[in-house]
Amino acid sequence: MSTLERLRKRSGLLVGIVGVALLAFVLTGLFEKNGSIFGNSDKVVGEIAGKSIEINVFKNKVDEAVDNQKRSSKKSSLSVEETDGIVQQVWNQMINEYVMVKEYEKLGIAVSDDELYDLMVTHPHSALIRNISDPQTGKIIPTFADAKTGEVSPDKIRAFSQSMTDEQEAQWSQLEDYVRQMRVIEKYNNLVKKGLYVTKSAAKREYFAQNTLSNIKYVIKNYKLLADSTIKTTEADLNAYYSAHQNAFKQDASRSLDYVTWDIAPSQEDIDNAKKAMEVIAIDFRTAKSYSDDSTLIIAESETRNFDQAFHTKGTLSPSIDTAMFTAETGTVVGPYEENGSLKVSKLLVTKMSADSAKVRHILIGYKDSGASPTAITKEQAKTKADSILAALKKGGKFVDFVEKFSDDGGKKMPPNKKEGEYYMGKGGDYGWLNAKSGFVEPFKNAGLDGKKGDLVIVESQFGYHIMEVLDTKGSQKKVQVGTIELKTEASSKTKQMIFSQATDFTIKNTTNELFQKSVTDQKLNKRVAEKLKENDKTIAGIESPKALIRWAYDNKLGTVSDPQEYGDKYLVAVITDVREKGIAPLEQVKEEVTAKVIQEKKAEIFTKEFVSAMAGNVSIETISANMKLPVEQAPNVNFMTNQIPGSSSEPAVMGAVSVQKAKTMSKPIAGKEGVFVIYVDSSVPAPVLKDYSGPQKSQMQNIQPRVDYEVFNALKENANIVEHLTKFGY
Repeated sequence: MSTLERLRKRSGLLVGIVGVALLAFVLTGLFEKNGSIFGNSDKVVGEIAGKSIEINVFKNKVDEAVDNQKRSSKKSSLSVEETDGIVQQVWNQMINEYVMVKEYEKLGIAVSDDELYDLMVTHPHSALIRNISDPQTGKIIPTFADAKTGEVSPDKIRAFSQSMTDEQEAQWSQLEDYVRQMRVIEKYNNLVKKGLYVTKSAAKREYFAQNTLSNIKYVIKNYKLLADSTIKTTEADLNAYYSAHQNAFKQDASRSLDYVTWDIAPSQEDIDNAKKAMEVIAIDFRTAKSYSDDSTLIIAESETRNFDQAFHTKGTLSPSIDTAMFTAETGTVVGPYEENGSLKVSKLLVTKMSADSAKVRHILIGYKDSGASPTAITKEQAKTKADSILAALKKGGKFVDFVEKFSDDGGKKMPPNKKEGEYYMGKGGDYGWLNAKSGFVEPFKNAGLDGKKGDLVIVESQFGYHIMEVLDTKGSQKKVQVGTIELKTEASSKTKQMIFSQATDFTIKNTTNELFQKSVTDQKLNKRVAEKLKENDKTIAGIESPKALIRWAYDNKLGTVSDPQEYGDKYLVAVITDVREKGIAPLEQVKEEVTAKVIQEKKAEIFTKEFVSAMAGNVSIETISANMKLPVEQAPNVNFMTNQIPGSSSEPAVMGAVSVQKAKTMSKPIAGKEGVFVIYVDSSVPAPVLKDYSGPQKSQMQNIQPRVDYEVFNALKENANIVEHLTKFGY
């Protein structure tokens, strides 16, 4: 029995669930067990824990999630970024299904109907609270909030069960699934957390390591003091190091590219032709006889199809026309002029005088889907209500009383840091003085600045209807309305063909990586590099929508040179410079790195022998310094948690040795990251002895337990050997 059915048996449930629809695409099909998950590799989008995921199964889930998101956001289409986010979310759901749910089932972790009812009604889960809260204020929406405490009211949840629509019921069911899933995850993580324990002896050891401070002197011989070229390495050396450190060379599948581009830019001929076209438009603009003619011409001829009806003050227009528009007569046309890659023609349409600043107050009447606080009334009802309030005010109604009784503006409420009687912005609808640069919406500002003292008007904005009173004004300024026709200068088909031919010629002549690199050098082209691209990466810096390029890199062999490909405003030719497959990188692929490590080891052996010789007999750190012809360095107050020695990089091996070294003792030579060290602990201040180490024990437990929430999932995910080919199928 669902929670909804139980609620209705006990009384009734809800109406407007804020944000539940936003979860719908996350939850869709989370626990489905579709038929066969094995199939033709050409139809497999990925593999999770040995199970192949067929493209038709994945596509159906993505399509359903996209449809859910469109409905919830009331959009006819989604952006590329939104769709990519949904695709990744669906893939993560399937990882959860085949990796985590398997673990939950194996352990018998579940949420009973009674427990779910408790989480949805009696003791609301945080996931439920988030979805019945105003996303802007974070407060529980009034439909579900206790009037006194503002907390979730179980009685209010029960009270509205009979009023749910079919769509709301579906959303509520989705939310139930989500809460159930979250609770299962919490139970699993809590089980793991309870299995973690720090003994008191371990806590004591860690406490002393972290709080014992040592003042040290040391001598370091940096590896850089010996040139790499003086060290000889053999294939046997490289193989031995590689075999002993294979885990260091684990890698994901990746591809690296070098590429060059040719910008698709207009030629001078294209620019000249565009200017001629704009000169003709400028003549039409000058001869237009009415405001209606101007607006029609702007919408018909401008690429933006935008008629800017706003009034501008001095300094807010483009620098190309700002001065002219504030000194010219109405009807003046300026242009063509170039700006941001476009040709423009602008006309001064209307001028008027406005106040520099105005003092205003308002009453806001919101309506459904406006930006005001949640309200169920329609736009028409809100307008009727605003008209009636305006009429009452004009007959002598008290503005402040109407604000308190009718305004939907949350700003009227007194902030918690204010006391009764103190002024705050929004009190009684009063927003004080505003000017053209104030951070209010344009209709609100204009109503104040364009009005006269004592004016009472209604103005609409995205928040609803504002019944505004202009309390006072100061100064005056000129405002202008300017119409602009814009034509972006673009490369003609003739120019594009010429640029494409250049890129094609480069590809024909350079069919190998060697030829590619030589031509780049000879022609002084600007080569760019994209390293270690994952198969499902979505971005390459400077390339618009590069998924096709990444797919090409995975479909071709090392050294392949691409045909010219168009990306946004450029043609691109790439060469595959590195191919890496998932697993342990072969020695040849990491030979340079292995060689560097072997050289460092050999240097460490040489330096260690030098130090041993310099340390012969019971000598001081100063004597060692003199024998090695190296300075004595000092580092005060270091301990096990010290990240690095001054002047050096992170040196965990060195600091680990220091943490167990007693005062007035010398270390043996220690091979670190930067060089070989000899450490003398000049003095040591042990950590204060505690009577009880339960405090450090508790602290260390608190430090390790939060890691469960992400490290367990990551470990299981890695163990599942996940392979994904989303890009292969256009995702």
